[in-house]
Order: sequence, then structure tokens, then C-alpha cells
Amino acid sequence: MSVVFILLVAAVVFGLCFAVDKLFTKLIRSRAQHRSGLAVRASKRYGAFGVILMVLGVAALIFGENLRVPGAAVLLMGAGMAFYYLSYGIFYDGESFLVSSLGRKSRTYFYRDIRGQQLYIVTGGNVIVELHMENGETVSVNTQMDGVYPFLDTAFAGWCLQTGRDPQSCDFHDPSQSCWFPSVEGS
Repeated sequence: MSVVFILLVAAVVFGLCFAVDKLFTKLIRSRAQHRSGLAVRASKRYGAFGVILMVLGVAALIFGENLRVPGAAVLLMGAGMAFYYLSYGIFYDGESFLVSSLGRKSRTYFYRDIRGQQLYIVTGGNVIVELHMENGETVSVNTQMDGVYPFLDTAFAGWCLQTGRDPQSCDFHDPSQSCWFPSVEGS
């Protein structure tokens, strides 16, 4: 009987996540960049682990008398991971990109607004590409995210087109070294 209950809870959780994702997409993501189908998002594994942690947290709350506090912590951590996966993204088309993140108003940038980039190498070989914008803000993309390389290639092509540069004359451009834009080291 308990196995059936766990499967029922898991089905409800997965169904709710699917419904929230579809509703979220229809109500909130209505700009042209959202509809382009091109995005940089956290890995789907991130959202899946969030849902799995939520299910484990619910199971610990229901079946474990001594696991209520750890179960609540696991449930909250899983909900946070799933919500972050649903809320953060960079959506782009051929002319501009839109950065959507939790708790912040979505911000649209044109590729010509990119002033340069700075690279950070994180333990494990992970690279963070930080794009410096004309208004002083930065947009960071992690190379482990889904869709990051097509985005950076599109951003470079759009940047060249919008700033009137010839891509062949950009000697700094070397995607194999994670370099798409001029370096702004030290800024």
C-alpha cells in the first residue's frame, strides 16, 4: 500500500511541475525572444534533481518520524532547485537577448551593448563567461548550461553585424578558448 502511495505522490509532483511549467510559459514568457525557441537554461538535470529531492522530502515527512526536519530541508532544497530551473534563462533571437531571473525584472540587451568579456575558470574545468555591457552591468553564462555555445555564437555574429565589424578581423575571437568578445580583464 505504501508503494502505491509513494507512486501517487510522485505522479502528482511530476504533474504539478509539468502544469506549472506550461502555465508559467504561457502567462509570463510572452516576448519575441521567448517565442524564438532559443535559450540558455540550467541543465535539465538541475530541474529533475529538484523534483527528485522534493519527492524524497515529502516521503521523509510522511514516513519518517525522526526525519521531519531533514525531510523539510530536502523538500525546500528540491523546490528551490526546480523553481530556479523554471525561472532563470537567457532567451535570444538574431537581434537581441533577454535575461530572465528569479526576483528581477527581465532585461533586454542588444548585441551591440556587449563591451567585452571576462573568463572565470571554476574547479572541475567549468568556465564562466561574463559579458560586460555598455551600461556597466554583467551577464554571466556557465558553459555547463544548455544552449550556451549557440547563444555565444549568435551573440558574436549579432555583435559584429550591429557594430559593423568584420568577423574575420576579430583576432580575439577563438571559441575553442572560450573567447567570443574582446577581453576586459582588470575592469
